[in-house]
Amino acid sequence: MTHPRPRPTGDSVPLPPSLRWERQGEHGEIAVLRISRPEKRNALDDPTVLGLEAFFTDPPEGVRAVVLDADGDHFSAGLDLAELVERDAFRSLEHSRMWHRAFERVERGRVPVVSVLKGAVIGGGLELACATHIRVAETGAYYALPEGRHGLFTGGGAAVRLPRLIGAHRMADMMLTGRALDAEEGHRLGVSQYLVAPGEGTARALELAATIARNSPVTNFAVLQALPRIAEAGPDEGSLLESLMAAAASATPEAQDRMRAFLDGRARKAGRP
Repeated sequence: MTHPRPRPTGDSVPLPPSLRWERQGEHGEIAVLRISRPEKRNALDDPTVLGLEAFFTDPPEGVRAVVLDADGDHFSAGLDLAELVERDAFRSLEHSRMWHRAFERVERGRVPVVSVLKGAVIGGGLELACATHIRVAETGAYYALPEGRHGLFTGGGAAVRLPRLIGAHRMADMMLTGRALDAEEGHRLGVSQYLVAPGEGTARALELAATIARNSPVTNFAVLQALPRIAEAGPDEGSLLESLMAAAASATPEAQDRMRAFLDGRARKAGRP
């Protein structure tokens, strides 16, 4: 079945019913995007994944950070099993690549993304979470990869992103044995950067998004686009790319204004005219 791809335009973002968003922040610079299928534990169907791709391909004008949240008690229980229709190998390949493309737009798009992890964060939900930049987990969150029990293999990027966070051996344990990680263990292993009490995830994510939105857009661009490539490059290539990005960032008028303001403030504290 072919699903149309919604295309966001400014504040008129034609999203599927399973996604909704609103502006937050003093100047509307934060978008809160929510998965809204609580009756399905926010399972991801094709229209939802395509909606995520559309939103992050062309975020609303003026948005400088996104909080990815979910209605109800769960972030996402993964692939909607209704999507497990009979496909031949090539159609299954295309379906997996569609997920890859959508989550790539989250990870390497134009705006930093802070996700709020709660309840079930399993299968495709964990794959989506791994594509976000900052992950705030509530203590009731848990992580699992049930694909092995269904005779399947991950297809939304978990095999690439999750080993970078917890190691391939731990991902293998989750898939081979069905082991689930609770929020504390997942946090200790690197799934989340922040761990908060139940019900506090959204507020913490909004605080972090507000801090991120105040950064220079060039700095945020460098973190999203250059940093992952530097980390994956060899030392020589990575060092050169870092130097190029540092030079480009420091040469912007905004960076120079910020540095002058910082130095002026330090001079005033020291009592110098």
